[in-house]
Amino acid sequence: MAAESAAVEFRIDRRSGVATYLQIVQQTKQALRLGVLEPGDRLPTAREVVEATAINPNTVLKAYRELEREGLVEARRGLGTFVRRTLGGAAGATAADAPLRTELTDWARRARAAGLERDDVAALVTAVLDGTYNTPSTHSSHEGEQER
Repeated sequence: MAAESAAVEFRIDRRSGVATYLQIVQQTKQALRLGVLEPGDRLPTAREVVEATAINPNTVLKAYRELEREGLVEARRGLGTFVRRTLGGAAGATAADAPLRTELTDWARRARAAGLERDDVAALVTAVLDGTYNTPSTHSSHEGEQER
């Protein structure tokens, strides 16, 4: 019997404007960062992904080739595609991010209760992340002023 696939389910948003294969790459990387996927885990086969998402098998293979090119997974002939390494601080992230995850979960529940749809929440989070990570931090700019 073949090795069991890791607990990762790809969700394809055809309205997102993001290429389908890139959605698979991004979702795999997210699973690696969060520790959902770990070294040795087998990704779902192309057939399993096609059955779950109704996308072209070549799209799945393209995504897996990209992940392999980046050194994140490796294809083993006749066995499947396996995770080679994690991303970010996934090894110890679960303990370190537990309080933040709890706060974020509570916030997401409040947003849902307030009537926000998943896409609304995603847009809001993306806007906040962009504003936080794409601008110099105020702490850094103050430090620079003090040094002058």
